[in-house]
Amino acid sequence: MEAPTAYLIIHNVAKTNNVGTLIRSGAAFAVAELWVVGRRELQTFGNQGTVKKMPLRQFASLGEMKEHACERQVQVCGVEIMPEARSVWDSPFTGSTAFLMGNEGSGLSAAEREVCDWFTYIPQYESNTESLNVSVAGSIILHHFAHWACRTESLREGEKFAKRHQSKAEAAADWPQDLIEAKRAERARRREEADLA
Repeated sequence: MEAPTAYLIIHNVAKTNNVGTLIRSGAAFAVAELWVVGRRELQTFGNQGTVKKMPLRQFASLGEMKEHACERQVQVCGVEIMPEARSVWDSPFTGSTAFLMGNEGSGLSAAEREVCDWFTYIPQYESNTESLNVSVAGSIILHHFAHWACRTESLREGEKFAKRHQSKAEAAADWPQDLIEAKRAERARRREEADLA
């Protein structure tokens, strides 16, 4: 049986440093793909080069993303503090999951909540803040999922984890074929637009 897979959805996270940190955490905690919804360009300040190692799939809308998730039997989990949300400490995962993080100020919108199959939250033990930073929350959730999915810990070299060194061909081989074709089509479209300009 194939191990459950994690996906990270970027839709309404506004700050580039939060997006970058989420991508870096995704790279550390075995996220298979970054699903970017409704953005043509992705600002990723603070990702420390990990965005190059993370397969990225773009969707025009939340509905398109949800359809893709359903076709692949991937649940969409909203990370939000709300009455029906299940504590991440209870390991509420049941299979491959795409995690949808809310906006830094307003959390998950009504449209985002509508595409979610279920919700999780991170318990707090003091009332000194109303919530965690979105990239901190995402990191904790992704770590819990990786642990629950029995991912193998990376090797350590001294005081750091060993980086996986890949050639460009090896890195490309890790990407799903449909993503490779989409990237090629996007490059061709951009060349065509440049030629017409």
